[in-house]
Amino acid sequence: MKVPCPVCETRSLVPFQTIKDIPYYRCETCEATVMDSSCWLDERREREIYNLHDNHPEDEGYRQFLSKLTSPLLERLETGVRGLDFGCGPGPALAGMLREAGMDMVLYDPFFHPDTSVLEHQYDFVSCTEVVEHLHRPADTFRQLNRLMKPGGWLGVMTCFQTDDRRFASWHYRRDPTHVVFYREFTMAWLARRHGWHLEIPAKDVALFQKIQ
Repeated sequence: MKVPCPVCETRSLVPFQTIKDIPYYRCETCEATVMDSSCWLDERREREIYNLHDNHPEDEGYRQFLSKLTSPLLERLETGVRGLDFGCGPGPALAGMLREAGMDMVLYDPFFHPDTSVLEHQYDFVSCTEVVEHLHRPADTFRQLNRLMKPGGWLGVMTCFQTDDRRFASWHYRRDPTHVVFYREFTMAWLARRHGWHLEIPAKDVALFQKIQ
C-alpha cells in the first residue's frame, strides 16, 4: 500500500532513492520528495542545528540572498501594510528588510519567537523563507498559512526547488538533516490549485501565491 504524502495527503508516495540508509519517496500526485519519517530528527536535535545557523541581518550577502523574495514581493505590496514573517528564525533578517521598506512586521517561529497569539490574526502578506523544507506536516501548515492571509493577500515562499533527480544524492540541500520535504515547481502549482491561489514564480526557488478569496 502506498504511503500518504505529507504535502497533498494522497496515498501516492512511492520509493524514490535510498541514500546512506535514508529512504526517500516521490509523490505521484504533487511530485514532492519526502524523507522517510523514521529518519526525521527530534525537536531537541533540530533546535541544536538551528542554533548553529549564522544568518545575521547585517550580512550583505545574506540580504542579497533574501532579496530574491523581498524584491518581487515588495513590488506587489502597498507601503505600510501588515505582514507576518512565519518561521523567522533567531535573527529575523527578512522582517528587518521589509520594515526598512515601510512594512509593519510581526514575527513567529516555534523555536525562537513562539508567541502563538500572532497566529490568531490575518495579514496582508506572509513571508516564509527557508521554512517549508523543514515541515513534518506541511499540509496542515499550508492550511494555516491560508487562514493567516487576508483575501487578496500574498504568501511568499522561498525554498530550493528540487529539479535534477540524478544529482539528488549529492545535492547540498538534501544533506541538511533538518530538510525533510523537497518541492518542485509542479508541487507549488499543485498547492496553488488546492487552495485556490494565484501562483507566480518571479525568480529561481521563489513562489508567490495570492489568495483570491
